[in-house]
Amino acid sequence: MMEFVIGATAACGACLMSNPMDMLKTRMQLQGELKAHGHYTVYYKNIVHAGIAVAKAEGLSGLQKGLMPALGYQVIMNGIRFGLYKRILDSGVITRADGNVSTLGCVAAGAGVGVIGGFVGSPLYLVKTHLQSQAAESIAVGHQHKHQGVLPALFRIAKADGIRGLWRGASTSVPRVGVGSASQLFTYTKSKDWLDHYGLYSRDSWQSTFFGAMASGLVISSCMSPFDVIATRIYNQGLDKQGRGLLYKSITDCVVKTFRAEGIWGFYKGWSAIYFRIGPHSFLNLMFWDLLQKLIMNHKEPSGDKS
Repeated sequence: MMEFVIGATAACGACLMSNPMDMLKTRMQLQGELKAHGHYTVYYKNIVHAGIAVAKAEGLSGLQKGLMPALGYQVIMNGIRFGLYKRILDSGVITRADGNVSTLGCVAAGAGVGVIGGFVGSPLYLVKTHLQSQAAESIAVGHQHKHQGVLPALFRIAKADGIRGLWRGASTSVPRVGVGSASQLFTYTKSKDWLDHYGLYSRDSWQSTFFGAMASGLVISSCMSPFDVIATRIYNQGLDKQGRGLLYKSITDCVVKTFRAEGIWGFYKGWSAIYFRIGPHSFLNLMFWDLLQKLIMNHKEPSGDKS
């Protein structure tokens, strides 16, 4: 439970800072959906222009759309992910005799805990995507769901499609979160090992956390972007009266249609927003995670000495 709380608290602290980038990323990924370059109106030219456009049309509060479900998702997903990953590290199952973490074990553990956390938190990711895509008419992109808030959205979806409808699109979270989690935790852990091995910074230093987090952010952005675009579009698409997607029948259908209409670069829409969201988010998340673990350990040590 303590590992869950540490992971969830660290993720929420980072989410407060990074949510505006996440919202802009969602808008940029939906812009020009299934349309060739030059055949749609460009509301968001780049990350800076997108931020200004949203602030002008929706006010500064518009930059924090989807914050509440985003925080809830972070609590569930990263609470489970970091909590389980720390338990695996502490167990020594993926640690070699020299103290470094096994490459294969790190990737497998990172992907596994990410998939579990992402699947459990999928309903909140669904609502987060819907709310972030809701925009002023002058800059609207993608399907507009017109929810009135987090709870009304959850009830509305459950009423229309049943409890199962809350996990619509969850299949896209398996590759997305699996790849993202594996690349983040692998790059972060191995970067700290490398810095420590060459005597640059110790594993416990903030510099090690900073460089490890920023390196992991770059790797995550590159590896996860195609999966993130697919997830955003499937989560956000509208449904017909039978509960079937209006644009995509499956992940494969989304991949094929996106590639045919937009080419390979269609899978990298919003890449800059992903990096500027994930880089700082990853750093803050991992920094808070390390700090909270140290605080807990320091708090436990005196009581252990007295006993």
